[in-house]
Amino acid sequence: MNTNLDLRPVSVEQRTAGTGGRMLLLHGLAANDSVWDRTLGLLPEDAEIWTARLPWRTDGITEWGQDPNLRGWLARALELVPGRAETLVAHSMAANVLLDLLDQKARGGTDALRHYGIRSLVLVSPFFRADQEEFDWDSISYYLNEFHLIMEEGIRVHSGGRLSADIQQAMGRRVRDRVGPYGWLRFFELYLRTPSLQTGRITARTLVLSGETDFAAPPAESLALAAALPAAYARVLPGCGHFPMIEAAEQFAAEIREFLHSSRGGTPLRRTAPLDALESQR
Repeated sequence: MNTNLDLRPVSVEQRTAGTGGRMLLLHGLAANDSVWDRTLGLLPEDAEIWTARLPWRTDGITEWGQDPNLRGWLARALELVPGRAETLVAHSMAANVLLDLLDQKARGGTDALRHYGIRSLVLVSPFFRADQEEFDWDSISYYLNEFHLIMEEGIRVHSGGRLSADIQQAMGRRVRDRVGPYGWLRFFELYLRTPSLQTGRITARTLVLSGETDFAAPPAESLALAAALPAAYARVLPGCGHFPMIEAAEQFAAEIREFLHSSRGGTPLRRTAPLDALESQR
């Protein structure tokens, strides 16, 4: 990873060389491309892997939250990869920005998958509710008043639990304050729009990955999203939360390897398994 401070709103970096197809990894809110470090060496050896640095990263531009068109930034990242990436892996809020981009392109009459050369998607810990009625005042209160807890969880996972609870709490609130009210509003607007997504038009083969103990984006939402997409299945990884690429790196990467292998071979998606088996597919 490039440790020099990058002041560009959007940039991409090639992390591995390969001839088996390009893959672009997209980080979530208040994270950066280091979130993928534990996974990079475990992904397919023949993949040409790129990572993006997006405006909502930890050290990103502070005014990004004042721009309601986050999908424009993400589109820029897709365009920066030479030859375009065939597989997109998007975590947390980036998964929602990606869905928003694909949805808006479709509404405008553009086949976004063809336009960007996308063949497959991996959506990690996405936020999704199928019906507007699933949002209530308690939902807003939770994500507003407990937002710092999500930031603290990211710090805890990245640090490997080496920081004291007091330090984690202080750092979590500092990150929350850096995101700010406008950044939070951009996140929750994306979340509120998920019931209106035209998911039936997002036809790329898709793997939805989540953690069993995720209190930010509950795994039930990943299952619901996979059920709403025409060619998707979900995997809930046991014993981990919102950052499975760190908490369960080997299993996380194994799921992606299997998914890409089946995608290239045209293998049919597996049949639905019950929730208590920690798997749901269609």
